[in-house]
Amino acid sequence: MRVVLFCGGLGMRLRDYSDTIPKPMVQIGYRPLIWWVMKYYAHFGHRDFVLCLGYKGDVIKEYFLNYNECRSNDFVLSQGGRRVDLLQKDIEDWRITFVDTGVNANIGERLMAVRPFVSDQEVFLANYSDGLTDFPLPTMVDGFARGGAIATFLSVRPNYSFHFVSRREDGTVTSIDDVMSANAWINGGFFALRREIFDYMRPGDELVVEPFQRLIGEGRLATHAYTGFWRCVDTFKDLQALETLYAKGRPPWELWRRDLPAAARAPAAAMAAERDPAAWQVRAGS
Repeated sequence: MRVVLFCGGLGMRLRDYSDTIPKPMVQIGYRPLIWWVMKYYAHFGHRDFVLCLGYKGDVIKEYFLNYNECRSNDFVLSQGGRRVDLLQKDIEDWRITFVDTGVNANIGERLMAVRPFVSDQEVFLANYSDGLTDFPLPTMVDGFARGGAIATFLSVRPNYSFHFVSRREDGTVTSIDDVMSANAWINGGFFALRREIFDYMRPGDELVVEPFQRLIGEGRLATHAYTGFWRCVDTFKDLQALETLYAKGRPPWELWRRDLPAAARAPAAAMAAERDPAAWQVRAGS
């Protein structure tokens, strides 16, 4: 199943990075954020990617054109450095289509720009390139394939510290509720879409605004609620949180390493500390 990744935005809230690289290229450990997202999909057998490029898309192209397998894989060096034998490989079976979808395009416009590359797919996947999760993707994809919805997405709980306030017209406060106790859910990305989604889109539409409203009107938009680990990189604080989880070893989004022997899971420095169980409870808004 083909995976469309939106990776052309400006990433203004990560300004310290976005002046030099696009947000999907910020590093977590040995690899950029977009690689972790792609690795997640590849783990579930989805290895055919369409990258919707925009701002500094050349940086993403250069990264994959000059991909170095040795950075995240074990290898044997011999013959005085003249021979390198990789013990594992990452992207050997990936197929990546790079498409310039414009610097200022919104998500809907980017999706429309890559329509020719997914028109042969009855169902395809799509995502922002800034969120990581341990969500078991097949539970959503399989249910979607059997249902009648045109689109579905992952909904998650926000974790930002703020409160909802209810008040009367005269300003009297009637209640203050923490966001986590208010049964609020946000769009976490991780979309599954039927190709009929394009029938609901018009020029200039933002995907989750006008097209999704049309689907809601027909009762053909679904969501899969998930309370497990999910976090997007929207701010520098979000990036720091993911870097901390990675540094502790065995980060929750690294599903492909869960069944490996301990010695193969992470670099020795990262294995020095077990992951804090509380880290599994991290949540974030988009």
